[in-house]
Amino acid sequence: MNIKSIERLTKKALKDNFKAKPAPGMMYLKDLPVGKIFLTSSGVKGVLIEMNTNAKVVILDVKVPEEDRQYYLGKHIISGETEVYNGNK
Repeated sequence: MNIKSIERLTKKALKDNFKAKPAPGMMYLKDLPVGKIFLTSSGVKGVLIEMNTNAKVVILDVKVPEEDRQYYLGKHIISGETEVYNGNK
């Protein structure tokens, strides 16, 4: 490849913005209404309590060893781009 073709590819890549989509059957946490219960693919169940750039959530249940549960349960801030199941699972 020569320099001109590299420059052209670079300009095209920068012009075409990357749009991420969730996996089939999933949606982003940022698309849920506040107050809705969610479930992730790793088994984290919680409630969305506030949505800004990141999501404030209350984790209700998680699939981890009993001695680690206290760390994961309660109020946390996680990414709004977290994939959650679409609908009631």
